[in-house]
Amino acid sequence: MVASKRQYAVIAGSGFQAFGEDAQERRVETDYGSPSSPVRELQYGGRTVYLLARHGDDLHIPPHRINYRANLAALRSLGTDNVIALNTVGVIAAGQHPGQIAIPSQIIDYTYGRDHSIHDGESASLNHIEFTEPFAGALRQELGLAANRAGVAIHDAGVYAVMQGPRLETIAEVNRLQRDGADYIGMTAMPEAALARELDMNYACLSLIVNYAAGRGKKAIHADIEDSTMTAKMQAMKILREFFHG
Repeated sequence: MVASKRQYAVIAGSGFQAFGEDAQERRVETDYGSPSSPVRELQYGGRTVYLLARHGDDLHIPPHRINYRANLAALRSLGTDNVIALNTVGVIAAGQHPGQIAIPSQIIDYTYGRDHSIHDGESASLNHIEFTEPFAGALRQELGLAANRAGVAIHDAGVYAVMQGPRLETIAEVNRLQRDGADYIGMTAMPEAALARELDMNYACLSLIVNYAAGRGKKAIHADIEDSTMTAKMQAMKILREFFHG
């Protein structure tokens, strides 16, 4: 059962552009500029859950150009203390397949040039956050329990490699990521996870596996994505409904 005193937000990525499009909008400005989209108010079982479209309403903002600081700061200003991040990933790990859901437990950050901290030298504050466990364990567990109640099989734990994008990876790069210990490849979990930690918000990813990583599948990656995104999205929505209604 989700605790009633918590304020939840969902940051939605590719494949969710129609999610919450008819909901009430709240336009929020922050010290870091405007977020990617208006913050929308969804109603789940009498509870308000905020929704923010990471790539903008028209999916025009590439991963390396997202104003992650404004997105997280906007949600925090509305009282959010728990963030569920929906993102699509490619899979390296054997035995996992497009259309499935993962709840990763670790991150390797390969991004560069992004604003990774709210501490930018313009204020006297500085916080060297503890980041040993980048995803909130309790929130990950709650998502896993909701998936179980919803009858959705998940892959629990695993390492999310965060790439710069927007291009996809070469086979050689995927081979290197596998040697580094990565199970999934995405482009958006960082700096989201670190910024959430700086802003004192619990953060966990509900990752939609939509393709095999380069060199791992039998067809073109974009064909994988086209064939698998809807299946994974339906699974994720089942988990969210159970999470907020359960």
